[in-house]
Amino acid sequence: MQRRADCLKDARILIVDDDQDVLESMNVAFRAEGAKTMTVADGNDAVRVCAEHKPDLVVLDVMLPGRSGFLALEKIKGREDSPFVIMVTANEGKRHKAYAESLGVDRYLFKPVPLETLLDAAAELLADRDAGSN
Repeated sequence: MQRRADCLKDARILIVDDDQDVLESMNVAFRAEGAKTMTVADGNDAVRVCAEHKPDLVVLDVMLPGRSGFLALEKIKGREDSPFVIMVTANEGKRHKAYAESLGVDRYLFKPVPLETLLDAAAELLADRDAGSN
């Protein structure tokens, strides 16, 4: 696999979380790898930003104000040009994971997610996309 930094450099990543500390730590981690990040704190803004800015990847919390992560995921996925989506949640219920998978989530990670794990998952998805377009 390509180096993580190579996969993340210049990738457009939308981070969606209503916990400012989590949002900021993810933002700093992705920017340190060279990604171009956008951040929002609710599901309605996530859907709007995805439509307007076409990110390559979305890190999406499940429990959000305005529109839940699941409802946002429904709007974000399902198009030919839809971004990869990594959902992050503190809820370890199997039904939630199965539901997210039925909506097309690419990865489902449990909080607290080590930043290294999140960065590696994002890089793997983007590397797969890049390999498929060659």
